[in-house]
Amino acid sequence: MKDLKDFSKLKRFQELLLTTFLGDIPTIFGGVKLRIFFYRTIFAQIGSSVYIQDGVEFLGADSIKVGNGVYIFKGVRIDGKGHDNNRIYLENGVILERNVLIGALNNTSIHIGEDTFIGPGVCIGGPGNIKIGQNCLIAAHTAIYANNHNFADPTEPIKYQGVTCKGIVIEDDCWLGHGVKVLDGVTIGRGSVIGAGAVVTKDIPPFSVAVGVPARVIKNRDGKGLPKAKELPMSS
Repeated sequence: MKDLKDFSKLKRFQELLLTTFLGDIPTIFGGVKLRIFFYRTIFAQIGSSVYIQDGVEFLGADSIKVGNGVYIFKGVRIDGKGHDNNRIYLENGVILERNVLIGALNNTSIHIGEDTFIGPGVCIGGPGNIKIGQNCLIAAHTAIYANNHNFADPTEPIKYQGVTCKGIVIEDDCWLGHGVKVLDGVTIGRGSVIGAGAVVTKDIPPFSVAVGVPARVIKNRDGKGLPKAKELPMSS
């Protein structure tokens, strides 16, 4: 047991050393190539043609897998520490714009599918598993939180009452507009569009257009049931 703890401490020290000294080397001084070369020793996986800009923070890098052609821009923070079974996977072609925050806590899996775009300032957080499909567009300042605080006992502080973690699924080819909030336990069906500022508290069927607080389906993109969707004013 002591040997395992010592090994874990060594891994954390190696991670801190490399990310601290390499994380802020500017791109013009070869920072991208240096980061990729040395980060391969501490990440679970890094593919080819990966771009990691300076000013990106990684914690628990041994729980992070990065596919081919992934772009990670300045100010991104990816936190996989806290549990040996945490898993964060960015598939091929994922783009994380500036100041995206991704946090996996307490045995959590966060999986972002191929060619999905995550806009500036988006927050994606466990504990609670999160799966985002392929070819999704997640606009700036969207929040995806796979947990809820318990608060049934008014005599005890909420922070001591624990959380529930049902998980979130956003299927392929979804577009979430600016500032959307997706709450725990929700599945957003394939090909759906969620209007800017909406708060998604319940499942959204495939090929739906949903808006409002809480979000409600107003149209279907496939022409079944509700009137076929027309182009809506959205913010990307």
